[in-house]
Amino acid sequence: MGIVADTVLALGGEVIGVMPSHLTQREIAHRGITELYETTSMHERKAKMIELADAFIALPGGVGTLEELSEVLSWARIGLHSKPMAVLDTGGYYQPLLSFLDSMVVHGFITQHERDLVFAEEDPRRLIYRIGETAATRRS
Repeated sequence: MGIVADTVLALGGEVIGVMPSHLTQREIAHRGITELYETTSMHERKAKMIELADAFIALPGGVGTLEELSEVLSWARIGLHSKPMAVLDTGGYYQPLLSFLDSMVVHGFITQHERDLVFAEEDPRRLIYRIGETAATRRS
């Protein structure tokens, strides 16, 4: 995430970070970002990120990324937000997860509408374009 933050900053963008204080004490928090929120817990961190975000894009990542994406989808399902959610499917990384979501529909655990809340794109430009389209559609 540091490389992403540095790139956004170098291009003149804003970077807002949210990190629990127990991690800022153990890790080196990026102090050059536009704004850094420190929270008391991981749950508070996710709630703050969801509050601040206009949309959610999961880059290829590990179990923490999976957990955060799952929570964002769960919160959308129960009406806590209606913000766009997407995965950057670099090299097909997210295909197993997308297939699992499809399986949830087949087995009746989620609806097709809920499944369609998360979309995937391999091309970052196309992903950003679709995020904008989705946000505009939900506002109207």
